Amino acid sequence: MRAEHLQEEQAAVDRRYARLDALRAQVAERLRHTRRAGPSGSPQNRSERDAFATLYEDRLAQLDAVEQRLTFGRLDLQDGTTHYVGRIGLTDDDHTVLLTDWRAPAAQPFYRATAAQPDGVVRRRHLVTRGRTVTGVEDEVLDLDALAAAGTDVRTLSGEGALLASLGSARTGRMGDIVATIQAEQDAVIRSDLAGALVVQGGPGTGKTAVALHRAAYLLYAHRRTLERSGVLLVGPSRVFLRYIDQVLPSLGETGVVTVTLAELFPGVVADGEEPDEVAEIKGRLVWPHILARAVRQRQGLVAGPREITIDGRTLRVDPRDVADAAARARRGGQPHNVARVAFVRDMLGRLAEQYAAQMPFPIPPEDRADLVEELRATRDVRVALNLAWLPLTPQRLLESLWTHPERLEAAAPELTAEERALLARPAGSPWTPADVPLLDEAAELLGEDDQAQKAQAAEDARRRAADVEYARQVLATSDVGGLVSAELLADRFAAGGPTLTTAERAAADRSWTYGHVIVDEAQELSAMAWRMLVRRVPTRSMTIAGDLAQTSSAGGARSWAEVLSPSLGDSWRVAELTVNYRTPAAVARAAQEVAAAAGLPTSPLTSAREVPDALVVRRVPDDALAGAVVDAARAALAELDGAVGAEADAPTGAPAAVGPGRVVVVAAPERAAALRAALEASDVAPALGDPREVLDARLAVLTPRATKGLEFDVVVLVEPAEIERPGDLYVAMTRATRALHVLAAGPLPAGLTATDGETPTDGAGRA
Repeated sequence: MRAEHLQEEQAAVDRRYARLDALRAQVAERLRHTRRAGPSGSPQNRSERDAFATLYEDRLAQLDAVEQRLTFGRLDLQDGTTHYVGRIGLTDDDHTVLLTDWRAPAAQPFYRATAAQPDGVVRRRHLVTRGRTVTGVEDEVLDLDALAAAGTDVRTLSGEGALLASLGSARTGRMGDIVATIQAEQDAVIRSDLAGALVVQGGPGTGKTAVALHRAAYLLYAHRRTLERSGVLLVGPSRVFLRYIDQVLPSLGETGVVTVTLAELFPGVVADGEEPDEVAEIKGRLVWPHILARAVRQRQGLVAGPREITIDGRTLRVDPRDVADAAARARRGGQPHNVARVAFVRDMLGRLAEQYAAQMPFPIPPEDRADLVEELRATRDVRVALNLAWLPLTPQRLLESLWTHPERLEAAAPELTAEERALLARPAGSPWTPADVPLLDEAAELLGEDDQAQKAQAAEDARRRAADVEYARQVLATSDVGGLVSAELLADRFAAGGPTLTTAERAAADRSWTYGHVIVDEAQELSAMAWRMLVRRVPTRSMTIAGDLAQTSSAGGARSWAEVLSPSLGDSWRVAELTVNYRTPAAVARAAQEVAAAAGLPTSPLTSAREVPDALVVRRVPDDALAGAVVDAARAALAELDGAVGAEADAPTGAPAAVGPGRVVVVAAPERAAALRAALEASDVAPALGDPREVLDARLAVLTPRATKGLEFDVVVLVEPAEIERPGDLYVAMTRATRALHVLAAGPLPAGLTATDGETPTDGAGRA
């Protein structure tokens, strides 16, 4: 009977792959035809060809990205119909639905139906595939009576549950999607309304990151017209993390999400500098809008005394009273510094022109006054005098002047203590740090740019775009593209640079770019100033905020969501809580919760989905034997993974041959991590370590607790947990394992954690 099920589902899967292949061939042929046309013809014709070529390339990329597990589910409904669910929607030539997109309303019962509320579902079947081959089926009966009435023998049902099967699979070094195993509480979050900010709070292993990514894919599907032009921004904690998740969205049919770290949000600035946590905490406080506004104000209307300028034998006087009056007038307009400077300079040039005209032997007609003003503007001494009074500023120049000139910081920041201001001081030319980026962004808002030319260009661009959209509609009406693209998107491709600049590339170069939706992962780490910067990029306040307050590592991070969100979002945010831990074995999760509770962390309710035998081992070892114990633990973990998962998972596509199934990480405080890596490099497990700069591709890695944030591994070897200073970092380190956590300690154990072997460490002489 199982063979019959597999044969039946294999035929269904083959049919859908055949349709996928046909669509690929169709789009590839269109692309070849478009390219064969060559670069001849009018500029308009060439623009059309480039636009369509790019669209076909994007469509091919989307079709290629869904190759793995194209079809993963089946719904048998009470009305006798059957629907297959997969990564994208597919129809045949007669427009009959072959595959329902997992994001479509018709697919919701696949994730939400229960025996208590079957939602019209008789049976839900999960298809287990490897490549294009069906290797198993997992049946869940939601309406037993209806199934029996249809003549199905319940003894023919099979499967242990797709979710538990997926939980036991080996880690590959890249995050996998959960589209085939989304659970009801996760699905409710994924399909939540676009409006407002949604905080996805949950303990370790509850799938916050996966849910946020699937929500991005769902929103782009359900609100395509709203989001396709402005885009979706995903902010992650590190580049390693972004590489870890980089295949999830393409596998769900989406390739247009902009992914960045907080340090990359200010164009033209590389924020790779490091600084102590206490310095970053100071920079994250909400006092900085006032400090920076004061610093800008102090650079306006500056003049030490009267300044005289001689032009063609005539002496002009830059009077402090005129400067103060012109500065006050300019400020009353409420414009940013560099924009208001235009008004200041215009006012001062008018005053100087009056002085010049008064010294002429004959009156200057009004129509010649404009020429006189322009002549004064071009005079070097006049430019120098007005620049000294109101200098055009960049955000970088303003902020560096505060860090390098203690007297300026003292004048601008009375809210800070002398000790705090001393911590902020640093030499000129020092690298920018991630905590500087929100301050640079705030400074950019206060300074602005002389945007008169940009406004005129924007009006012209709007006129041209309206014409391009109308033309695109006409082109689509006579083409065979069908529903592949909207007129608006095709117009974007027609525009100059359209074929080569993606949304991500255009957004990365534009600090003022605003998105339709913003997703923030590990959101508890962001300071109040960082939130202020992010909210600026999403005027609609439509956000997905994934985090766990108990895992906060940074000194300036969140202790409560209201504390960091309300100042920027007001009351336009809500909380959804995930409570089921799918990653961490129950014993490990309980131990981590106890350690967190002893440290006073605000942990969320957590129910573990599975028990794993011997998942937690806490060993006491002598200090002089610690490095050897770490090597032994790593060796044993790798060997156990080879035996447990060697036959169930293949190495990732394109991975080096040395990379096998399963991942092991050694986690220790920063001051100990380097020595442990050296010990492992000198041992027989060294080949598994790989390049320390590519930890995602190594079977064995050595990381600090903070570097593991957002990642997961089959086995974690945690060394001297009491040396990890921040309780949030320890909580993170203890909850990265999907199979086992091995704790090795020579020193004391943190409160809430006890040895599982009952041993006490001894010194080399055997003394306790």
